[in-house]
Amino acid sequence: MIVKDENGGVGVGVGGRSSSGFGSFIRRKQVDSVQFKAHGGHHHQLARKLSAVDLVAIGVGSTIGAGVYILIGTVAREHAGPALVMSLLIAGIAAALSAFCYAELACRCPSAGSAYHYAYICLGEGVAWLVGWGLILEYTIGGSAVARGITPNLALFFGGWDNLPFFLTRQTLPGLGVVVDPCAAALIVIVTLLLCLGIKESSMAQSIVTTINVCAMLFVIIVGGYLGFKSGWIGYELPSGYFPYGVNGVFAGSAIVFFSYIGFDAVSSTAEEVKNPQRDLPLGISIALCLCCILYMLVSAVIVGLVPYYRLDPDTPISSAFSSYGMKWAVYVITTGAVTALFSSLMGSLLPQPRTFMAMARDGLLPSFFSDINKHTQVPLKSTILTGVLAATLAFFMDVSQLAGMVSVGTLLAFTTVAVSVLIIRYVPPNEIPIPTSIQKSIDRHSCGDDEDRASPIDTASYCDNHLYGKSEALLGQPLIIKETKEEQKEKSRRKLAAWTIALLCLGILIVAFAASANRCPSILRFTSCGVGGILFLCSVIVLTCIGQDDARHSFGHTGGFVCPFVPFLPAACILINTYLLIDLGVATWLRVSVWLLIGVFIYLFYGRTHSSLLNAIYVPSACANEILGIREEHLA
Repeated sequence: MIVKDENGGVGVGVGGRSSSGFGSFIRRKQVDSVQFKAHGGHHHQLARKLSAVDLVAIGVGSTIGAGVYILIGTVAREHAGPALVMSLLIAGIAAALSAFCYAELACRCPSAGSAYHYAYICLGEGVAWLVGWGLILEYTIGGSAVARGITPNLALFFGGWDNLPFFLTRQTLPGLGVVVDPCAAALIVIVTLLLCLGIKESSMAQSIVTTINVCAMLFVIIVGGYLGFKSGWIGYELPSGYFPYGVNGVFAGSAIVFFSYIGFDAVSSTAEEVKNPQRDLPLGISIALCLCCILYMLVSAVIVGLVPYYRLDPDTPISSAFSSYGMKWAVYVITTGAVTALFSSLMGSLLPQPRTFMAMARDGLLPSFFSDINKHTQVPLKSTILTGVLAATLAFFMDVSQLAGMVSVGTLLAFTTVAVSVLIIRYVPPNEIPIPTSIQKSIDRHSCGDDEDRASPIDTASYCDNHLYGKSEALLGQPLIIKETKEEQKEKSRRKLAAWTIALLCLGILIVAFAASANRCPSILRFTSCGVGGILFLCSVIVLTCIGQDDARHSFGHTGGFVCPFVPFLPAACILINTYLLIDLGVATWLRVSVWLLIGVFIYLFYGRTHSSLLNAIYVPSACANEILGIREEHLA
């Protein structure tokens, strides 16, 4: 409740709360990073230049890497056999669950930062920091790993390592034993320069490179399909049948190829640069994911049909399949596709990171250096250059293939928090708005003037009381005690029940995922844990279905965009799949990630927490916050 404080300013009584102390970990910001720009903010927005076509190019280019040219051979040989198409379909459906959640949040909260931004709005500053810190790890290592993978493909294109130009060949530093890769570093520098030119220019370059890659895949589909019909699809005429490894092999293969669909989240990172985010963001995400799924399935269907799955070369499955039909020249087309796929994927890895840096710096969690936007190119130029320097240095000196598993942690953590955020928006959307210290001081400064005609603090409090609650018994210098109606008490109980149910849902999923991944535990303990977790999961979903969603969801954030279907079932399934994949990454990966996360925790505790833009912010009901800002604008006028 807004009341007069001891100094004659505007303070908080019943109904308001401060964000200091432990509350800093759970304090939440408004929907837009730049929400308070009209009320004292000072940072600039990015240029809105992207259309739906640009977003599709970014999504497809970021998703289709060289994995499709290599991974299908390994998965077909060891897991799925001819049923590789089914594995890709299942993985595509699982990725679509996260895509639906991303599409809704990108429409409601069209600002830079992607999953970090959504987590800050729905889950709080502490979780948002961990998500943002994990995304920084994902983009840095992911970009460096992709850049390192381009050099071997270029060597294959030129006919071997000996034919590569000297300045592009990997060299071993004498005395140190470190293998440096100048080609990888040079490619990152080129991509960084493209990103510095502007979002429209870089998206145009990515569209061109992605088109070449898609054309190479269409070549494989069309020419390979012709060879398949000519030869009778010998890969499907096997005694072992379509499912040589059974249904379990199909699902095991889908868990591996699932990571081939990661990349559409790069689309949501450009939300602040889209001309019509409510329309174009869902279209960009959905069309990109559908195109990738169709291309993956067609390419895999052709390759496993041309050659029996057990004869596929695990390193070069597509090239070896065409070579078996006497088309060795096809290796140049396929290698061109692989190189362009890696180059486009590299752009997709380096594009989101500067925007994540910028979003975190806007919120005060990182130095303001990262939030500077160039006036001419209208991109976060300093963050982009720093990102390129870090990634180029890492790619030049280190073989990051051993750290590739760490990339998946940041991605899956982001996918999980996005799905949880959808549940929160639907059932317990934030109903309080933070009033930053700058605006509080402004209100106090204008309220405490000597002009008698100017509204006093008591008038401000009474104004909010009378208009928001229909009460006129505001006591001088005392917090106003509001008696809740039955409807308000009922709604408060519903929100409390929904919040606890969402928490129990996540707990049940965590138990099930741990039990399913604990292969060394006794069977009785695993089955018991799975049973307990499964009951919690099912009961939570049933409760959420019965209690109904919050009416405030219709007006939360930017309205009129895409709405995620089948809530709570779809987000719950998304959380379950991503949590299982997170835990199944292995102990070694989690030990490496823990070191990185621990570094992030210390940075947050000693810098981010004390420099946050929400430091000492006061939380008030949404309607009351609008009244306060209106009163402030009247004073300024």
